[in-house]
Amino acid sequence: MQKQPVWKRNLQVSTVSVFLAGIAFSEITPFLSLYIDTLGKFSHQQLSFWSGIVFSAVYVVAALVSPIWGKLADKKGRKPMILRASLGMAVVFTCMGLAQNVWQLLFLRGMQGVFAGFISNSNALIASETPKNKSGKALGIMISAQTGGQLLGPFAGGALSQAFSYRVTSFITGALLFTCFILSVFFIHEDDFVPVESKQRGSFKDTMKQFKSGQLILGLLLTTLIIQAANNSINPIVSLYVRSLMHNSRQVVLVSGVIAALPGIATVAAASYFGGLGDRIGTHKIILGGLIGSIILFFLTAFVRNTVELGVCRFLVGFTDACLFPQVQTLLTKHSPKELTSRVFSWNQSAMYVGNIFGPLLGSTVSAHFSYSAVFLVTSGIVVINLLLYRTNILKNIA
Repeated sequence: MQKQPVWKRNLQVSTVSVFLAGIAFSEITPFLSLYIDTLGKFSHQQLSFWSGIVFSAVYVVAALVSPIWGKLADKKGRKPMILRASLGMAVVFTCMGLAQNVWQLLFLRGMQGVFAGFISNSNALIASETPKNKSGKALGIMISAQTGGQLLGPFAGGALSQAFSYRVTSFITGALLFTCFILSVFFIHEDDFVPVESKQRGSFKDTMKQFKSGQLILGLLLTTLIIQAANNSINPIVSLYVRSLMHNSRQVVLVSGVIAALPGIATVAAASYFGGLGDRIGTHKIILGGLIGSIILFFLTAFVRNTVELGVCRFLVGFTDACLFPQVQTLLTKHSPKELTSRVFSWNQSAMYVGNIFGPLLGSTVSAHFSYSAVFLVTSGIVVINLLLYRTNILKNIA
């Protein structure tokens, strides 16, 4: 009987771990603001302020430290970074359940950002270990697992917090991440890793010279940032948009949850297929189709008349997401030297974090000054800009 290739075993274990991590990272989302409210006496304005600060703390810190971890991954390997992230965040989430005031929770959210990188390093390991002609499908499977976990997380977190408490749910989240740590210790193998010496890593400028096209790499990172900002600009106002369409019906919360989950369901269903299709016809073509589809769907969403039309548009957006997020990572992999994979993925992760910071601010600002519909129009315009930059910085540099 032929022995299973290491990369296939790594993919199987990493898929399970990323799925569990996706649950862990998203299951506190439904009640984080409510948990903050139990840590002191806050006015409505104070609670909104602290919620925003606590939510964004992870991404601000992670955006700063991600390149540092990327350099260390080039030197020590991706597996040590996976172990560092999973064990560190297991401890942090467990401690969140012990927080006594909002300052302690804010500090722990910042520490979550310090230990971030489990999923990005898992993707980097799979990208570097998997044959190039299989990388698109492999990363599609990984993004499907991640998205599936992120879909299940809010439902699981809401159910657990209702059945037990916010604190117990944090302990369970820590246990999930510790499970990821155990799986990674015993079943993930990084056989082909070659350390990148300090003199090889050099400065950012020196590193860019090692790529065939530095403009292509920078263009892909910018694409990631804009995609993430565009998608996250919608998040703060989806439930409010639903409420306006339903005229304050009692079912707003339930319908909002379903509509919020629809893009992820489509992404899970399609990511692997589009990854494999990109391997055959060209990943850059899949991204181009995703950008065009996003422009059309965000524009149409501004003019929906009921929640059914909104749900259809949001579901279809999930297919465009499947053409974008995993495919950008695949294109980065295909156009990066193997020894720089971790650093490139850390840059990409930082770009995602920056998008996570600015996207919600954009959506909230536009909706406050204009309307909920205007958010989708502005987002569509942002993706148009992304498309133009993509054609300039990426398509012209594809060999």
